[in-house]
Amino acid sequence: MDFEFLEGFDRIRGEEIDLSIAFKAPGMGEMGIVPSYIYDIVLHGTYEVVGRIDVRIGMNRNLYYGGHIGYSVEEAYRGRGFAAKACRLIQRVAVAHGMRTAMITCNPENAASRKTCENVGAVLLEIVDLPPDNDMYREGERRKCIYEWKLEDGNRGSGER
Repeated sequence: MDFEFLEGFDRIRGEEIDLSIAFKAPGMGEMGIVPSYIYDIVLHGTYEVVGRIDVRIGMNRNLYYGGHIGYSVEEAYRGRGFAAKACRLIQRVAVAHGMRTAMITCNPENAASRKTCENVGAVLLEIVDLPPDNDMYREGERRKCIYEWKLEDGNRGSGER
């Protein structure tokens, strides 16, 4: 299956933050890696990086445990809801690729990430033990909270692309 990155998503504008494309990673199907868009989270109208977010397009077993959306916010900018705002902005990319739901996962003890999932309207499906053949397990992680976010239910971020 050929994958095509979509035009028009290099800068996604919000009210407090924007997403600025850092790079587009092609998938490597034979390794279970799907294509992804990787963005810097920047303060609105600037190039000041406050974090990073990515969206992985497709579905496989690894994504159930690793999620479609991954994010991080620099420590100095935490507590402002930037991760949730970035999720709402990146939602447009996923929907444009025909995704109706996205998995978001985090470690059970990561209260901030769990709050982000809840703030965007994702629902906790389960807390699971990672299978021993999973990359995250081999890196020392053992459990994941698995959230499902319904993307086309009106939880879209505001602002223009």
